[in-house]
Amino acid sequence: MVAGVLILHCVLLDLSMPLSPIRWSFRTLCLAGFATCVALVAFAIYSQLAWGLDPCPLCIFQRIAFAAVGMVFLVAGLHAPVGAAGRGIYGTLAFVAAAVGIGIAGRHVWLQFNPAPVPGCGPPLSFLQDTMSTTSVIRRVLTGTGDCGTVDWSFLGLSMPAWSLVWFVLLAMLAIVAGLRRHPL
Repeated sequence: MVAGVLILHCVLLDLSMPLSPIRWSFRTLCLAGFATCVALVAFAIYSQLAWGLDPCPLCIFQRIAFAAVGMVFLVAGLHAPVGAAGRGIYGTLAFVAAAVGIGIAGRHVWLQFNPAPVPGCGPPLSFLQDTMSTTSVIRRVLTGTGDCGTVDWSFLGLSMPAWSLVWFVLLAMLAIVAGLRRHPL
């Protein structure tokens, strides 16, 4: 709740803020990145609950990656270090989290384009967590199942994992801009 109020203040109510996102402060860029991640995860949960689109394990991993990127942006925005080193560290952390998301979403998109050799209907993630080690679960999830190859939803010709890939790339670029560029306070 506090983060929402802070984002509202910094992004929407700051009349002295330039309209161009390129000229936004470090704090505003980071809080905008956080708000974007919250909106993306909220849409994923909404599509699951309202439309009945059950997430496959790769979709769940993408949600976790969005949450990780969002948390880095939130901490960076609330801290808002003055020095270039602190900003660079936050930018690098957000970029790494987004890069992990790019890898997961890219693998998911690849499975959607090449679904034939993958067997269908794998066990749920909760069963895998109960019966396998963490590294085995990650390896099994990234291998994918037939569930990961189906396209249940698309918008403008792109599936949900493809949109996730686009958003991860945009968030990675935002992390680079926020962390490696000089900003006004």
